[in-house]
Amino acid sequence: MPNSALYKIHFVSDSAATIDFGNVIDEDINSQILSLFHFVNNQPIPGMIEAVPAYASLTIYFDLMFLRKKISPSRKVYEWIHEKVEKLIELETAALEINSNLIRIPVCYDEEFGIDLKWLAEQKNISTNDIIQLHCARRYRVFMLGFLPGFAYMGEVDEKIAIPRKPEPQSITAGSVGIAGKQTGVYPLNSPGGWQIIGRTPLKLFDKRKDELCVLKPGDFVEFYSITKDEFENYQGGDT
Repeated sequence: MPNSALYKIHFVSDSAATIDFGNVIDEDINSQILSLFHFVNNQPIPGMIEAVPAYASLTIYFDLMFLRKKISPSRKVYEWIHEKVEKLIELETAALEINSNLIRIPVCYDEEFGIDLKWLAEQKNISTNDIIQLHCARRYRVFMLGFLPGFAYMGEVDEKIAIPRKPEPQSITAGSVGIAGKQTGVYPLNSPGGWQIIGRTPLKLFDKRKDELCVLKPGDFVEFYSITKDEFENYQGGDT
């Protein structure tokens, strides 16, 4: 775990503490966050409800009523939480091994599905084929899940295809693959969204009927590969 000067502990509520390494996208920091996440899940702090990892932070939620009964009336709850979180960081001195999977995701970049693909090509002064090749050329890290169940924030895309999100959300179809800034992601459900949509996958990334609800998890890696519209329409699932 890095030197304490590199992170801060602050409270987002009376019963939630965040370990924050700053507003950055960095694989090493994200690995440290995920290591802390697994560590605290294996050895939970008393009264902990859940821990939620993000790009460069970990937020731990506590049962406030439980802590008020457990802690001496002479102590403030936030002081007790701060002490326990500091202790957690001290204990987590070596990064835990994180089981990462490589998931290959098929994407149809047909104009019907990639509704912003031509616009992006015009903005970047490159061809749509160049965008597809650049998007498929990298292996992306899943930094965190959020926004929707199973929505994975992945990065980073090539600078040549990085693009700001839309100023206003639009209705997005499940499976749509988008870019926002240097991030890429897949909408697992129909939802309003502001990412620039360049294609769609037939792979279901979230299924409430399965034991493993989400195909992707933080720490995984993703490769996208292009498929035709016919392959999209006849997709039967398969290995990822």
